[in-house]
Amino acid sequence: MDILDNGIPTLDWQGRPLDATACAACPHAALNARCGCELGRSCMQDAYARRIDRFFRTHRELAALHLAHPYFEVRAIAARWADVFQLPALMADPDETVRLQVALRLPQRQLLKLREDPHREVRVRVALRLDVAQLTPMAQDEDYRVREIVARRLPEALLPMLIHDADLQVRLAVAQRLPMPALLRMATDRDAEVRRVVAERLPAPLLPQLAADADWLVRWHVASRASAVLAQHLRDDAEAEVREAALERLAALQTEGEPVHG
Repeated sequence: MDILDNGIPTLDWQGRPLDATACAACPHAALNARCGCELGRSCMQDAYARRIDRFFRTHRELAALHLAHPYFEVRAIAARWADVFQLPALMADPDETVRLQVALRLPQRQLLKLREDPHREVRVRVALRLDVAQLTPMAQDEDYRVREIVARRLPEALLPMLIHDADLQVRLAVAQRLPMPALLRMATDRDAEVRRVVAERLPAPLLPQLAADADWLVRWHVASRASAVLAQHLRDDAEAEVREAALERLAALQTEGEPVHG
C-alpha cells in the first residue's frame, strides 16, 4: 500500500485499500495509464480530501460527473470545480460540507435560497456573500455568529434593529458602526465592553453622559477625549488610571491652546 501525504494511507471512502486492482476498475483508468492521476497522490477514489482535490483540480471537466457520488467529500470537492450552473441541484444535499461549498459559489439569485439552511456554517457563508439588500431577514437568525456578520454588513440605517441583541459580540459589532444619534442609545448597554466602544465614538459634547460610568475603562476613554471642564472633573476620579488620563488630556488641551483652569 502506497503511503504519501505525511503517512496517510491510500484507502477508499469505505476503508478499503487502494491498489493497482482498484485503479483498473476505476472509471478513469485511462487517465492512470497516461499518468493523468497517481495512486496515493491524485485520486478521486481516495478518502483523503487533498488527493481528491488534486484530481479534480487537474481534471475539472470531470467534476460534474461526480456531483452525486456516495462519498460526501467527493461531492463537496467536485462542487468546488464543477460548472456553477450545475450547483443548484446540490442545495438540498444531505451533507452540510457539500452545501457549504455550494454556498461559496452560487450566484446571488440561488444563494438567497440558502438563507435558512439548517446548518450554521452554511448560513455564515451566505451572510458573508449575500447582497446587503437581502440580508435583513438574517438579522433574526438563531445563531449569534450569523447575526454578527449581518451587523458588520447591514446598511447603517438598519443597524438599530440589533441594538438590543441578546449576544455581546453582535452588539459590539453594532456599536462599532452605528451612527449618531442612534449610537447614544447604546451608552446604557448592560455590558461595559459595549459602553467602552461608545465612549470611543461618541461626539465629545455627549461624553459627560458616561463620565460616571461604573466601569473605570469607560471613564478612562471619556477622560482621554474629554473637554477641559470634564477633564477637570475626572481629575478626582476614584481610579488612578482615570485621573492620570484626565491630567494628560488637560496637558494636551493646554498645548493646543485651549484655556484650562483649576
